[in-house]
Amino acid sequence: MEISWKKNTALFLSGQALSIFGSMVVQYAILWHITLETQSGTMMTVFTVAGFLPMFLISPFGGIWADRFNRKYLINIADGAIAFASLVVAVLLMAGFDHAGILLSCAVVRSFGQGVQTPAAGALIPRIVPREHLTRVSGIQSSVQSFTILTAPAASAFLMSFVSLESLFFLDVLTAAMGISVLFFFVKVPAAEKSGQEQTKMEYFHDLKEGLSYIRRHRFILLLILLSAAFMFFATPSMLLTPLQVTRNFGNDVWRLSAIEITFSIGMMAGGVLIGVWGGFKTPVYTMFLGCVLFGLEAIGFGVASVFWVYIGIMVITGLTVPLYNTPVMVLLQKSVEPDFMGRVLSVITMTNSVMLPLGMLVFGPVADRFSINLLFIVTGAIMVLLSIPFVASKTLRNAGK
Repeated sequence: MEISWKKNTALFLSGQALSIFGSMVVQYAILWHITLETQSGTMMTVFTVAGFLPMFLISPFGGIWADRFNRKYLINIADGAIAFASLVVAVLLMAGFDHAGILLSCAVVRSFGQGVQTPAAGALIPRIVPREHLTRVSGIQSSVQSFTILTAPAASAFLMSFVSLESLFFLDVLTAAMGISVLFFFVKVPAAEKSGQEQTKMEYFHDLKEGLSYIRRHRFILLLILLSAAFMFFATPSMLLTPLQVTRNFGNDVWRLSAIEITFSIGMMAGGVLIGVWGGFKTPVYTMFLGCVLFGLEAIGFGVASVFWVYIGIMVITGLTVPLYNTPVMVLLQKSVEPDFMGRVLSVITMTNSVMLPLGMLVFGPVADRFSINLLFIVTGAIMVLLSIPFVASKTLRNAGK
């Protein structure tokens, strides 16, 4: 049995890595195209809202489906829908249709797909991995994703120099097809107990209400969601506005944008290895506290860095910090939440995170056009440092960690 779960996990992670690679290549190409063409925080805000708001709308239903149906089928359906959208977009772009409208539509479809895929993928892991190995597997998963993301910006920058934007969408279709095939034919996943049951609209809302009631009854989950939402809101500039900051402060070269993504991924890969080997503090909230403090300090560093190579160094450390926050949050939920509610709880996390980023961009994108973008990073970084205090001050979160 031990060989079986390790094989399933390895196949699942490798298949998802293939799919993520193609998606990231396209995502960087779209982001850089917008950044270099417009250098506008407001325009980046529009595309961010298009990329996250649909995820917010679909996530509650995605969580219900993840708790009721076969999760690997859900992941494949979402992947397939995104790949089909990429194929359609590529054909339309080649036919000469307006780039902005097409890319905006693509962002919307991708967001819907991710809103279904994310809770299903997160809820699938505890079904194929023994509970005592979740922390180690989460660390490995973070490293695999980081390595995949590490190669994507370099590949995107290289390909953008030789091929048209629409040609990159075909790569997304190919890698998605490979990822879907691996998951469908080779990964063995137990079906959810409620798999295959038909539902009425009332049953969907009943399941959603049941999930929200479960969160209210478990106060540590509610606190974790609220704190994570606040963290995501103020982390928005560091997560989404660094390309704009680099373009304005250091130059509008594609290699610079590629460099910050590559170095961030190197840091994330190292952070995933670190958390996988170390496992974090015995009480997970202390690891989250450390990650939150460091992320805030790094945002301040982005605001004061005047030399590009110093900026790059801070980016590496920022990437290393991300798994120190994300991994213990996910492991704490995977260990504490009952399996029948896992999809719905993760969908609420996905929903809040997906709405916080566009909400943050609605605030910080226009601010970056009117005021100093460096000052924006310094202020939001200082707020994130202060946000770390409730993690260690809350007895509820500390007890949940134990």
